[in-house]
Amino acid sequence: MQILKTKDEARRWVRHQAAMDRTSGLVPTMGALHEGHYSLVRHSLQRCDSTIATIFVNPTQFAPHEDLSRYPRPLEEDLAGLAECGADAVFVPEEGTMYAPGHSTFIEPPAVARPLEGACREGHFRGVATVVLKLMHILPTTHAFFGQKDFQQAAVISAMVRDLDMDVEVEALPTVREPDGLALSSRNRYLSSEQRSRALGLSRALRDAADAVAAGEIESAAIEQRMHRVLTEAGVDAIEYAVIADRRTLERLPRIDRPAVALIAARVGTTRLIDNQLFDAT
Repeated sequence: MQILKTKDEARRWVRHQAAMDRTSGLVPTMGALHEGHYSLVRHSLQRCDSTIATIFVNPTQFAPHEDLSRYPRPLEEDLAGLAECGADAVFVPEEGTMYAPGHSTFIEPPAVARPLEGACREGHFRGVATVVLKLMHILPTTHAFFGQKDFQQAAVISAMVRDLDMDVEVEALPTVREPDGLALSSRNRYLSSEQRSRALGLSRALRDAADAVAAGEIESAAIEQRMHRVLTEAGVDAIEYAVIADRRTLERLPRIDRPAVALIAARVGTTRLIDNQLFDAT
């Protein structure tokens, strides 16, 4: 596995794949990798002729009060995991490589960025869209892969790629979970064993919502009320949102009469967790 640290090295790698008429897959990450990330790498290896991951903790998507300084950075462990997975290369830039002194250009994210995470984390998707666009320019691969756990992030990136006529195929792949249902997240390592038990309330609330929809419930208010009740009973410390939204626009839906998604953001201790569940129209 090649470890690339400069933009020139990264560009040469992708150009070499293109010169050999090879498809290439991009898996952008912030490190602290887990099975969810590795599943994206393995899917890319099946889908494409070559695969490159990136590891970069992007400072522009963190608000001043968020956890940038303590975000986990187990680089050697991550590199070993990617090599074991079979990744062909990994791009590991320094902050000064991605944001040179005087950098002042940022992307205005698409409309799908405004609700939910966009409302709770002002400026977050501005940073996400900017860094992903930069990575896609440095690494103009044929494909790019993201996890569905960050449903709104994948929607923002897909819309950006579509709106800006970028020549890359974006895929969002299903959330990978622990056997007990907890969605894998780099931030799970912040949780104590007691907090982890309470964090299971997110997946339980989504399963309860799915059961309600399967039983014929389509009124969003009733389903949202059920999710709030399960989260409260589980003992989460704060519920930022637990809503039913249009799967395309992420605007709240009064009822499930089109493809929809239930989305939750909640805090357990000081750890902020998100999760989601897709629904088809009944």
